[in-house]
Amino acid sequence: MVMIELLARERKKDDGGHGSWVHLDGRFLSAYTGARWNCKRAGTTTMPKLSVAEFDEIIRAELPWAHEMGMRTDTIGSGTARLRLPFKTSMVRPGGVIAGPMIMALADACMFAVAMSRIGKIKLAVTTSFNINFLHRASPSDLIAEGRILKLGRRLAVMDVTVHSDGHDEPVAHATGTYSIPPAERDA
Repeated sequence: MVMIELLARERKKDDGGHGSWVHLDGRFLSAYTGARWNCKRAGTTTMPKLSVAEFDEIIRAELPWAHEMGMRTDTIGSGTARLRLPFKTSMVRPGGVIAGPMIMALADACMFAVAMSRIGKIKLAVTTSFNINFLHRASPSDLIAEGRILKLGRRLAVMDVTVHSDGHDEPVAHATGTYSIPPAERDA
């Protein structure tokens, strides 16, 4: 709370009526999650079109596979998202590493959150392409996916996601993907 008050005193412009956010030099701080991100790096200074709680509810109600895996949202910004997959022993494959499909599922869900953070709750936005490179062994710990939008057009959203094992600096995977945005809902 001290950080929020400090940023509120130093901010250069009004928060645009979004009372739960504080703006300072291209950074936003969420009053309800404490999350910060640099909007200049994400290529935008607009507010996200859905909250952490709203995306967690989508996971619970409409992505049963992600909910059963225990996936949850850490932060959402406009064009960015950070999701977490808590470690379970059932995720480990022979060799003592987390199985690739778990990493792929987390990366794809993170892309969905990133897309929705910019276009809103357009649930028919779907993956049209997905590519992943596995870079290092995923140690038996929580997986953290950090995604960002690279380009948003009227019909397509292009994103990338980096996945880390919690507590390790080296990424375990890097994924890129494209989501198709339904024209009728996007233009409405």
